[in-house]
Order: sequence, then structure tokens, then C-alpha cells
Amino acid sequence: MQKWNVMLAPRRYLPSTSWLVAFEAVARLGSVSQAAEELSLTQGAVSRQLQTLESQVGVALFLREKKRLRLTPAGTDYAREVRETLRKLANATIKLRSNPEGGTLELAILPAFGTHWLAPRLPRFLSENPGVTINLSTRVVPFDFKQERFHAAIHFGTDDWSGTHSIKLMDERVVPVAAPELLREQNVSTPEDLLRIPLLRLETRPRAWARWMAEHGIDRTLTEGMFFDQFATMARAAAHGLGAALLPDYLVESDLAEGRLAIATGAPVTSIGAYYLVWPKEADDHPPLTALREWLAQETEKQNASGGDT
Repeated sequence: MQKWNVMLAPRRYLPSTSWLVAFEAVARLGSVSQAAEELSLTQGAVSRQLQTLESQVGVALFLREKKRLRLTPAGTDYAREVRETLRKLANATIKLRSNPEGGTLELAILPAFGTHWLAPRLPRFLSENPGVTINLSTRVVPFDFKQERFHAAIHFGTDDWSGTHSIKLMDERVVPVAAPELLREQNVSTPEDLLRIPLLRLETRPRAWARWMAEHGIDRTLTEGMFFDQFATMARAAAHGLGAALLPDYLVESDLAEGRLAIATGAPVTSIGAYYLVWPKEADDHPPLTALREWLAQETEKQNASGGDT
């Protein structure tokens, strides 16, 4: 394995942590004596640390006004950055102490897939990898890993993200569903009958209905319907009789079983695109990601072998 020896910054730009802690305390309290008391140091020691820090950065951080110190504009900005950096260092240490044998994985997920497919399976992963902590955040559109803190993301579409690696998890099959009462009132029995009722749409899949209809031999102008930004809200709208929705089969299992929704008509259609686990190349060797990658590959293999259910 190739190792890279990367210097984050020249040493002259990396002040001592003790200087930064003293600076942050004085900036917050506005007093060397109060900062010295908080840090269990002498006033002289705190003053020397401030002087050394100012000498290294080459910028005046404080204005001396009698017995009090007031931050300069540059000092105010620097104090904000230093405070955030110290907070991150403290949190990193807390995480390390609480989970010394594992690691943390920051994972972006799609709301519906994360809630209905991943979340029910995660307890198995965590029991098999007790040292790993996973933090989940939802995203509904692709994003730039360089601008986000994530180690990986579960993404729907293709595997052509620049600067990333990926594994395919599964295809998506969508089924047309609606409230049972609406289907009875409109006497829906064929795909063409759906043209009489509103067709609910997802903003990120605007042509999903056109593709489903084409698969069933229908090439006509479709009924107008509401747009939604997430599957979950579209499913609730369909359950309340606002129209028919094309939803992934894994998402509607409980709604179908409990009678809130019913399959309208026709056969499931495989969507264009698939679900992928995607990660930036520099995260390849992150241990929690390696563990999740291997586990997801096993889970999806089991699901495919069982015909869709695990």
C-alpha cells in the first residue's frame, strides 16, 4: 500500500496549542487575569503566550486599553476560527476515547432508501462491527464530496461521479399504487385507466410515469398531477387519495400489507438508474467504510439470491 507523507502546512503557520488555548480564553473573557485563573496559569505566563502568538502570526490580535484587552478586527476573525478548531479537536478526542477500537463513518443517504431499506438492516451491521459508529444525513440530490464532510453516500442514478469509486447495490423496481377507495371509485383495472386520475410525480424523476406507460404500450399525454421532493410525502399523498404514485416496491411493503395503498394495475418496471454506494477515492482505506462496503455487498447478494427479500 502506498503511503503519502503530506505536510498540512509549514510549521511556522502552526502555533502551539497552548498559545491558542490562552488566546481563545483571553478573547472570550477580555482579561488576562480571568483567563489565567481559568487555565490555572500565572498572568505572566498567559501574557507571554499571547506575545509569542502575535509575534509568530505577525498581526496584532488585541488593542491594549488600560487593564483590559479588546480584539482587533483581525483578532476577532482569528478567535472565531481558533475556537472552532479547538472545538473540533476536543470532539475528535472524545470520539477516540469513546470508540478506540473502531471509527466513525459519515454517510449521506437518500431518505426513502435509508429509512425503509438500510435502517432495518443496520442493527446487524453494528452488531457485527461493534467498534463502528455511523452518522447518517439525508441528501436528495448529488453533491460534491469536496464541499461535504461525508466519507460515502448512497446515491441513485449512475456510477459516473468524478473522482469517486462505487459499488452497485441494487436496481429499483417501481409499482403504481393508490388509495384502494380511489381505485374503486375510478374503476381502475388497466394501465390506461390510470390516465383518468392525477399522476403524482417525484421532482427528481419527472419522466417516470411516461416510461412506465411506454413499457405498457401507452403513448399519450399524461394526466397532470402534483410534484413532490421525496417518496415518503408522495406515498402519504397517494394514501390520502390525491392520485396514483410510482413508488419503489421496498418502500410500499407495509402500506400494501396494512391496506393504506393498493397496487393499481400493470407490472413493476425497473427504473433507469440504480442504487450505488459512492465514496471519494481518498476514503478507500477508511476502515469503517471498508467494513460497510463489504457488508452491503453481502446484503445485496443475499437479497438478489432470495428474489428481493431479506
